Amino acid sequence: MSGFAGLIRAVPDFPRDGVLFRDINPLLADAHAFAQCVAALAAPWRDARVQAVCGIEARGFIFGAALAQALGAGFVPLRKPGKLPPPVERVAYQLEYGQDHLEVGRDALHPRERVLLVDDVLATGGTLAAARTLVERVHGELVGACVVVELEALRGRARWAGNPPLHALIRY
Repeated sequence: MSGFAGLIRAVPDFPRDGVLFRDINPLLADAHAFAQCVAALAAPWRDARVQAVCGIEARGFIFGAALAQALGAGFVPLRKPGKLPPPVERVAYQLEYGQDHLEVGRDALHPRERVLLVDDVLATGGTLAAARTLVERVHGELVGACVVVELEALRGRARWAGNPPLHALIRY
């Protein structure tokens, strides 16, 4: 694992009993490690001609904005309901412990704009699948997705279906 992987803290029984939460805050607080992480996220996409990075609320915003800068692309936030002015596209999805929604502005992307999705953690895959649906609804061309942490036991990658590529830096 990369040096920055050691800065991700395991927190047992959070946010509920039986869950092992992966806390990225120590990684974010270390300027050098955060820069290494962003560079590693960007590396597989350097030649993909990414035009927009879509970051998933909320921690995907942190990595997404930095990744957009590293790739010379724009940043588009995928938000929780009620945070964006209309008109928006909305998708419902299942979380590990409930249901939620994501939204994007209908004019946030140009038709066939080359898009990379980014989030902090891939768990069951519902959030990433919803983000993919949103990009497709506003006619973006999805070139791939990346996450900092993949929780392999939750099998979220299976919901991605392999194409376009999904890159995870750290797998637990």
